[in-house]
Amino acid sequence: MITIRDEIETDIPAREALLDRCLGERRTVKSSERLREGRLPADGLALTAERDGAVVATVRLWHVEANGKPALLLGPLAVSPDLQGEGLGKAMMREAIWRAACRGHGAILLVGDAPYYQRFGFTPEPMAELAMPGPFERERFLGLELREGALRDASGVLKATGALAPAERMDGLRRRAA
Repeated sequence: MITIRDEIETDIPAREALLDRCLGERRTVKSSERLREGRLPADGLALTAERDGAVVATVRLWHVEANGKPALLLGPLAVSPDLQGEGLGKAMMREAIWRAACRGHGAILLVGDAPYYQRFGFTPEPMAELAMPGPFERERFLGLELREGALRDASGVLKATGALAPAERMDGLRRRAA
């Protein structure tokens, strides 16, 4: 049985290994990573799927804003290769969106595969005047309003606004990356 639950500190090494396996080592050079590095995910919005004690999927959401308009940035979403196509990614997305809405967040943004994310309501339209802080593929920059009008008049380059990660946690991540 697979359980989707809040991420805990001991999940982090397994989550990082899963992300490397699913997304490759170049995942850390993406513009989205610039908005995540040195920050903590939004409260209650770092999710892990576990099966028989093993981390098999992960998704996190992060606080961002553009010209004072707050939103969440989703990513990365990863599912263990042996479970891809089984609906676990879909379940993780539905849980993340539901939790974000329950916590009163207005919008979720992401950079990802449009045909996949459109099934959850993500579209490029609300992103027309927004940009990432670095190179990105415009057609993959998608948004979902959880509250009508949450992205109305949103413009500019996204910037991170989430809580800073404790220094000791960052030191461990830097050692891992080296």
